[in-house]
Amino acid sequence: MPIVKIDGKEIEVPKGTTILQAARMLGKEFAPPAMCYYSSIKGTGGFCRTCLVRVSKSSAQNPNPMPKLVPSCKTEVMDGMEVESYSNPQVLEARKGVVEFLLLNHPLDCPICDQAGECKLQDLAYEHGAAKGRNEFKRREFEPIEIGDKIKLHMNRCIHCYRCVKLADMLAGKERVHGMIHRGENSEISTYIQNSIDHEWSGNVIDVCPVGALTDKTFRFKSRVWFTNPMDAHRKCDKCCGKVRLWLKGQEVLRVTARPSNEYGEVTEFICNECRFEKKKISDWVIEGPSKIDRHSVISINHYEHLNQLKVEAMKHQKALGFIPFDKRP
Repeated sequence: MPIVKIDGKEIEVPKGTTILQAARMLGKEFAPPAMCYYSSIKGTGGFCRTCLVRVSKSSAQNPNPMPKLVPSCKTEVMDGMEVESYSNPQVLEARKGVVEFLLLNHPLDCPICDQAGECKLQDLAYEHGAAKGRNEFKRREFEPIEIGDKIKLHMNRCIHCYRCVKLADMLAGKERVHGMIHRGENSEISTYIQNSIDHEWSGNVIDVCPVGALTDKTFRFKSRVWFTNPMDAHRKCDKCCGKVRLWLKGQEVLRVTARPSNEYGEVTEFICNECRFEKKKISDWVIEGPSKIDRHSVISINHYEHLNQLKVEAMKHQKALGFIPFDKRP
């Protein structure tokens, strides 16, 4: 199996592994950002260019560096390859430029966007973008499109990652009715001759969209995600796995989404539209418990799991130092 070195750390990976996959095996701190790649969707990657890296050594047999920065999601690992990601200023500057291009036509409507608080573009701009933009041109504008009775498309926010198109190819096959039309700066995601998306798995395009371009009409403007309480739940379903994440506000189910299966928020078990849009009562589900939320996420402010862990750790330290609990003092 080939051995690759990424930012000075070596790892042995199976043949056919890409640089991005190898970096994720090393840990999240080594993984380049990715807006278009989605591990469970075939054909994704190579569209957004946020995962650019520098290959300083092509392989053990060819020690020459690659002449240009390469997308790590599409570049296969070779034995003896050496890759520079976060350790190379040129790579960091290139990513900053890519983020600037992604934001070139993106509207500043985060305060009213349903994706706010869980938007990958917000995270990308904060972690890899410039502090100030240089765009003085008018942004392109599109009217929102109804592409089904449950899905609304805001092309103003789209970054052309192709995730929704590739997912529709995988789940719907020849029944797919939406895709990329036109070319250049006029290109847009749309349905052919204003067809509506009514496939049984169509709601999953909402989950894979990294920005607020595709939104759930049953959840629009109902609540901010950080005011909700996400819970893992399941039900017996003949169409899908039935494993979901419920977003609760009190005893009300505001929305239902597929359950992410890794730390990058990617879904491997997609759910049907019946589970997503029609089962909006707690009695429809078997509640498993609170969802595990990254403490860096704004959603975690309504989550107290990490506070309980801190309390347990504090009690352990107090016991080790000989503190006597108040109720047991003489």
